[in-house]
Order: sequence, then structure tokens, then C-alpha cells
Amino acid sequence: MPPSNPKPHRTQPSTTPEVVDPLWLIKAIGLVLVSAFVCGYLTFCIFFYLGQWQLVLHPVRTKAAPASIAGAPYSLIRFATDDSGTPQLTGWHIPAAPGSRYANTTILFLPPADGSLADSIPTLATLHALGINIFAFDYRGYGQSAAVHPSQQNLLQDAESAWNYLTATRSIPASQIVPYGTGIGATLATHLAANHPGSPALILDGPQSDLLDSVRKDSRTALLPVRLLFRERFPLAEPLSTLRTPKLLLYRTTTPPAAFHTAAAPKFTADLTNAPDALYQQTLSRFLDQNLTLPPSQRVPTPTP
Repeated sequence: MPPSNPKPHRTQPSTTPEVVDPLWLIKAIGLVLVSAFVCGYLTFCIFFYLGQWQLVLHPVRTKAAPASIAGAPYSLIRFATDDSGTPQLTGWHIPAAPGSRYANTTILFLPPADGSLADSIPTLATLHALGINIFAFDYRGYGQSAAVHPSQQNLLQDAESAWNYLTATRSIPASQIVPYGTGIGATLATHLAANHPGSPALILDGPQSDLLDSVRKDSRTALLPVRLLFRERFPLAEPLSTLRTPKLLLYRTTTPPAAFHTAAAPKFTADLTNAPDALYQQTLSRFLDQNLTLPPSQRVPTPTP
């Protein structure tokens, strides 16, 4: 009788569960949390980089132009067309009365970065009272100009477009254009004077500078590498320190801006803190008389402020 084949021995499956190393689990959870934090932080940095203009530029849109500039007539100008032929900028040309003292000179007014040009009507009216032509405009994103997010680069381009409009379209010589900048517009006016040395003078009124420092002090940016990300700086001190165009530097605070101290000569600095309009006008007239070429019949000495 043949021997029977032995049945194979069956191994019983182990019922002991596999143990996960707790240290590995802690590391995995930590890696996920760190990755989530880094991704969130980088996203926050990207949002800041794309929207940083909102910290220093505060445009206001307007739908209607004023009937007059404090009683003075003006022309509404649309200029700086894009590739489609659509004007991107809206400005106001306020002519001087014929025979006025500075009827051959035009102030290119560069407003601050808050509100719109309508907020500068009192200043424009005071300037017009000097007997000088004024061309003022809203940057893109402001007033009735194109609805584009403003930025330092865009505002610099807009200032150049306004200069080109005056020189090319209106055929005004550079020697008869005086850039006048207030707030952030002071940086734009300084760049215009540097790029167009034919301009006879430059007027800066209450400039807004050191924007990097002001943003770094903002509690909303406390955890961000602002120095690396912030580009809307509107630098003033450096270009002003090498500019040889005659400058009138006006300030309305307890101390003059640091950029005024290092500004290159020739310069005249005036403190207009709580000053009446009469003193403001006298200061402007005296500066213009000293730096503009006026017809002999209009060379009238201006009292010292």
C-alpha cells in the first residue's frame, strides 16, 4: 500500500497589528503644518506685492467735471491715447488772462495721490490768481482718467504724457513749463525736471516721501519682508540731490522734509506752516520773477515775503 502524502503544514496568520513609529507620525504632521504655513505666508506676500499700491495711493473716481475752477474758466482736455485711440488721461487747462504777468508760462501741476484733482481746486485757484497758465490732470485710476490701478511706474508715465501733451500738442517750449508737484506729485515733478533740463524752474509743495519707512511702520506689514517686496517708493531725496534746476521747496510742517536738506543748489526753502494765501503768493511770485524770462514791461519787483 503506497504511503500517504503528508498534508502541508498551514501557518496561522499573525494577529499582531503593525505598530507605526509615533516619531515618524509626529514628523509627518509637523512637515504638513510647516508646508501649509510656508504656502500661506508666500500667498500673503504675493497678495501684498500685487496690492501694495493701496497702502500709499488712494484714488477717488469722479463722474462730473466742475463748472469752473473757483470761478475761473477752463478747458477739459482728454489726451494720451492708447493703441485703440482712446484717451487715457483727463486734464484741465486754466488759461491766464491776456497780458497777465506770467502769461507766457505754464505750470504743470502734479497732484497728490489721495482723492482726485477736484480736491486741489483751492490750490489751483490760488496759482491762477498769480496770472499764470495752469495745466493739471488726473493720473490713471483717478478722477475721470482711465480706470487703471495706479502705480509708481504708471504715474511716472502719466507725468511724461502730460509733458508731451504740452510740448507736442500745444507747442509750448520747455523753457516756459514749470513742474509743480505736491505730495507724491513732488517726486513726479522732480523726475520731469531731471528728464527735461530745459525747464526753467521746479516747485515742490509739501512732498510725501520716505514711503518705505511709513509702510514698514504699518501694523499690517509687521511680519512681511517689506524692504524686499515694496516697490512703490517714489524716491525724492536722490534725484533732488543732483538736480541743478532752480527749486522752490515749500513745506507746511514743523520741520522740512529730509530731502530738502540734501537738495542741490540753487534752491529756496520756505516754511508756509499756517501761512496766509498772500504770503504763499508772494513767495511764488518772487521765485518766478528770479527764474523766468519776463518781458521788460512785466518785470515788477515782488516784495520779500
